[in-house]
Amino acid sequence: MSKLGQVVEAVEKYNRFVLDQVKRARADGKFGREVSNRWNETKAKTPVTHTPTGLPLPRLALPEIDEPGEIARYLFGEGLPGEFPFLNGAYREMYLEPAREIELSSYGKKISTNAAKEKPTGDGARPPEEPTRLFSGLMLAEDTNERFHYLTQHQRTHRLSTAFDGPTLYGIDSDADGVFGKIGEGGVAIDTVEDMVRLYDGFDLGSPNFSASMTISGPAPIIMAMYIAAAKRRFGSKVVPKLRGTIQADIFKEVQAQNETIFPIEASLRFLTDMVEFTTREMPRWYPISISGYHIGEAGSTPVQQAAYTLSNGFAYAEMFAARGIPVDQFGPRLSFFLDCGLDAEYIALARVSRRIWAIGMRDAYGAGPRGQLFKLHTQTSGRSLIAAEFKNNLTRTAAELMLAYMNATNSCHSNSADEPFTTPSEEWIRLAAHGQAILLEESGIFKHTMNMLSGSPGMKAVERAVEAAILDEFREIERLGGVLAAVEDRFQRSQIQNAAHRYEQQIYDGTRPIIGLNRYRNGTDDIPEVKLARTPRAKQQLQLDRLAKFKKKNAEKAKRALDKLVDVVERGENCFPALLDAVEVSSLGQITGRLQEVVGRFRPMV
Repeated sequence: MSKLGQVVEAVEKYNRFVLDQVKRARADGKFGREVSNRWNETKAKTPVTHTPTGLPLPRLALPEIDEPGEIARYLFGEGLPGEFPFLNGAYREMYLEPAREIELSSYGKKISTNAAKEKPTGDGARPPEEPTRLFSGLMLAEDTNERFHYLTQHQRTHRLSTAFDGPTLYGIDSDADGVFGKIGEGGVAIDTVEDMVRLYDGFDLGSPNFSASMTISGPAPIIMAMYIAAAKRRFGSKVVPKLRGTIQADIFKEVQAQNETIFPIEASLRFLTDMVEFTTREMPRWYPISISGYHIGEAGSTPVQQAAYTLSNGFAYAEMFAARGIPVDQFGPRLSFFLDCGLDAEYIALARVSRRIWAIGMRDAYGAGPRGQLFKLHTQTSGRSLIAAEFKNNLTRTAAELMLAYMNATNSCHSNSADEPFTTPSEEWIRLAAHGQAILLEESGIFKHTMNMLSGSPGMKAVERAVEAAILDEFREIERLGGVLAAVEDRFQRSQIQNAAHRYEQQIYDGTRPIIGLNRYRNGTDDIPEVKLARTPRAKQQLQLDRLAKFKKKNAEKAKRALDKLVDVVERGENCFPALLDAVEVSSLGQITGRLQEVVGRFRPMV
């Protein structure tokens, strides 16, 4: 039985354990009292906060139950936020405002007449991080940098996500044949470490209030090395352990959904593991892989397929890193996840269930400690749900998806812009997208006063049970095929995604899936609204070529030596990431990719 099969068994066994605890709490008086005492103690220690209107609310909402069996079902089956199996959240408090006035309570009943006024700690403690993570990438590095500064001008913490242009995603230099017109289109053009310096200029990369996320997988180790090199150029080598952020680097989802892979699967996974081995040792605040369901969902999967393939890919990576000899409690806490959030009913609980399955699997099948059990999640609202017809409706779609994402206690979130069906988002629409999160988290009182505000309804519980059962069924099918890698090679995930995408489009066509403004409540016209399109001027594209030519000419001899050293390390089977760190100082992205492809070959896309 593979590890994935062990995960299925572990979840089923844990579910039986929960039922046993329910029965035990009802039959064993001593155990029942212990469970009830813990429950009452938790409620008694829950502080009360006050809304702007003066309404007292507990900072943690708990169900109104007092029967020992039901208390056991909650504590063991769901867990308090921040406690195994983490159904209700990876952390105890996530979006809550720092309490201005706190009272200890017996769950809403004041037991002290002396309210404890919160005072500044003076110990350097930071307020909670804002969960908003803003995504941008356009034209050249300095243009994206300007957009980053625009987006973060009012933010306390700077959490940036970077989109790269097509040539960069495929590890191709801007001066390659046929590339000129694609430079800086749909993302930022990055050819050299000098571009990376420009990209994040003006941001303190070593600050605890800054983190960078880079949405790239095929050439991810090279881009990661460029980021480190750029940080060292600006802040010195001591900054490396302080760097915070994420790089996507998810090879499995590329093969399953996107095809933005540049080396054969085996070589790609080897380079990925080299990077993970280095970063988990040298960069304790960095997430070297973001196991991504978002692109699986955008390619057309069902929500259950998205979660099942993402989780199974994650478990496969865990097995691969452990086989390299990296301790599970070293790499486990550095794994992160990325899910889509659309409008289907499954999204009411998709991330909650994923968090529970991951925790149980990592603990019971992989032996991970508490930090390695956490499903740390970034969510992005659905790009596929954005419609060109009456596109301003996309504001409402995204707002509903944001609500679902935060109901699922996502750790960070990006909200898409309404104009994305047409173009790279403009400043106006991206500002409105960011304001959508600010309104939800800061202006409204839905999430900032009480954890668990919207958790635990009968409908949510029904969705949780159905989603978990469906995910485990997907695991069993992948296990039957021989595991994740065997299923990938058999095109299983890819074919299932394609079938689901066809059903989705057919439902829109026949009207069984209502899309407001498209197949229902149309305004009677197919006129396309005038939206300003973002395009990279030819002068900027030529500037990128001129800079690249100057870089290559300046470093020609050094690049040859660095690339020869890199090839030698790869051929000897050693960890190549330190050699990559040297190579990016004097070699371009395309030069490195080209030399590596001479050694390991090219990826042949699946269709």
